[in-house]
Amino acid sequence: MQAATALTELKRGTEEILREDELLARLAEGRPLRVKAGFDPTAPDLHLGHTVLLNKLRQFQELGHEAIFLIGDFTGMIGDPTGKSQTRPPLTRDEVIENARTYEEQIYKILDPQRTLVMFNSSWLGELSAADLIQLAGKYTVARMLERDDFKKRYQSGQAIAIHEFLYPLLQGYDSVALKADVELGGTDQKFNLLVGRYLQQVYGQKPQVVITLPILEGLDGVQKMSKSLKNYIAICEPPEEMFGKLMSISDTLMWRYFERLSLRPAAEIEGLKRACAEGKNPREAKIELALEIVGRFHGPAAARRALEDFEARFKRGELPQDIALCRIAAPSGTGLGVAYLLKEAGLAPSTSEAIRLIRQGAVRVDGERLGDPGRTIAVGETHVFQVGKRRIAKIEVVGGEA
Repeated sequence: MQAATALTELKRGTEEILREDELLARLAEGRPLRVKAGFDPTAPDLHLGHTVLLNKLRQFQELGHEAIFLIGDFTGMIGDPTGKSQTRPPLTRDEVIENARTYEEQIYKILDPQRTLVMFNSSWLGELSAADLIQLAGKYTVARMLERDDFKKRYQSGQAIAIHEFLYPLLQGYDSVALKADVELGGTDQKFNLLVGRYLQQVYGQKPQVVITLPILEGLDGVQKMSKSLKNYIAICEPPEEMFGKLMSISDTLMWRYFERLSLRPAAEIEGLKRACAEGKNPREAKIELALEIVGRFHGPAAARRALEDFEARFKRGELPQDIALCRIAAPSGTGLGVAYLLKEAGLAPSTSEAIRLIRQGAVRVDGERLGDPGRTIAVGETHVFQVGKRRIAKIEVVGGEA
C-alpha cells in the first residue's frame, strides 16, 4: 500500500498526529514500524475504552507493522496521576502481576498474535539504579512538569503532589527510549506523557517517535471517561448477555460516539444509520446493530444473537404489566426531552432533582434495562417503558408540539 494511502487509513478516528509529515516519511521507508501502546494493570479487566487503542494497533498490524503491547507492571505500582486530583494509592507487586496476567489472555481478542510483542516495563525500569534515576530526572524541569494541566491545578489549589508522581511521565517516556518506538498511541489525556517520550528520545540521540492521540471513550454515564475505578465500564471479558444489556442502556447520543470509536463499519455506513434515524428509524434498532457487532467481536456472532434473544425475552417478560397506559409528553422545541423531566411529568418522581438522584442510584429502568445516564434525552417520536422501583411504571411517548 502506498504511504499516502496508508496514512489516510491510519488517520481515521484519531484526534491528533504529531507529526503527520514524520509519520508519512516513516511509512514511506517501507519497513515494519515499532508501534507502542502502554497499559497499566490497575485492574484485571480490559474494557471497551482500551479497545480504541487496540483497534488502532490492529490497524497498524494489518498494514504490516509490529505492535508492542506494553504492560506497565513497574509504572503501575506508581499509578498514573493523569486526571487525578489527588495522589493515587500504589498497587502491590502481587496485584500488578495478577492483573497483567489477565491482560495477556484478553488482548488477542483483537490483536494478531503473530505481529504482537508483549513487553513488561519492569524489564528495564527495574534495572535502573538510583544514579540512573537521578540522571533521568535531571533531563526534565519542574517548570515543564507543572505545565501539565492536572499538576498545575493541584499546585495552584494547594493540593499535594508527591515526588514520585513527577517520575511517572519520565518513566513512561523512558519506555519509548528502551523500545526505540517509531510511534506511540494514547488517549488525548495522555498527550503530555507521550510528548515526554518524544523529548527523551531526542535527548538520548534517537529519532523522536510520532505521537498519535485518540479520543477518550465515555463510560456508561455518558459523562466521565470509561474507567474501572468509576465502575462505568464494559469489560471485554463480560458475559455476552451482560455486555449486550449494558450497550443497550447507553443514551442515543452516546450510541453514536460508540459507533464512531468502536465500530469497524465503514464511516459511510455509520453516516447512513445516522440519516435513517434522523428520518424516523427507531434509534433502538441502530443500538441493537451496535450491540450485535461489539458482542460478536468478543464472543462470536452466535453468542451475540443469543444475547439479543435473551434481551428481547427479558424485555417482553420483564415482569411488567401488558396494559400500561400510554402517557404522551410534548416537546415544544421538537428536539426531545430529558429523562429526569419525563419522570417528573409522568408522575414517577416528585421533581427532576429527585429523578436524577433515583437514576444515579440505579433505581430507574428504561425498557427493562437499568438507566445510567441522568442526562439522556428521548427524541420526539420515541416510546419507552419507564420503571422506578417495582411499582411505578409508565409508557411514555415524546411528541412534538402540544400533547
